[in-house]
Amino acid sequence: MMRTLSRKYTCLTTLTPYLIISLIAVLIDQSSKIVMSHLFAYGNPYPITSCFNLLLIYNNGGAFSFLSTAGGWQRWVFTALSTVSVIAITYLLKKHSEHKLFCTALALILGGALGNVIDRIIYGYVIDFIDFHIRNWHWPVFNIADSSITNGAVLLVLDELRRVHAAP
Repeated sequence: MMRTLSRKYTCLTTLTPYLIISLIAVLIDQSSKIVMSHLFAYGNPYPITSCFNLLLIYNNGGAFSFLSTAGGWQRWVFTALSTVSVIAITYLLKKHSEHKLFCTALALILGGALGNVIDRIIYGYVIDFIDFHIRNWHWPVFNIADSSITNGAVLLVLDELRRVHAAP
């Protein structure tokens, strides 16, 4: 009995820093979406620089508005995929908790996935508001959760490159 409790405590303490990273990502994402939803009107760009706007939009689809006009079923498919991702990432965090960069990357991806799945469950869409553009060409509008996922993916690539170059 004591051994089982000790193992669970050790697992929790090794996961804690990564779960905190995920929680911070979710809190920043959700608070930014609340602020944007209260301060800005839907679809009206607010220019910050010549290549950056704040633009409140609702994304019914996936990344880059993939399947945004599919009729509603995509909400549940993307929610299910995110849920499966959360479970898989949690497993990988437990299994590889000694690999700090790898787990930091996963924690960022986890926080981003949770931030967007919260939107899908509560609103039925994801709130996006970061709009980069060059003249009339606009990058798809995104949010802090998307940035967290992207930064986590970049860290995963860096971690893999580091491991490949460290191998004999």
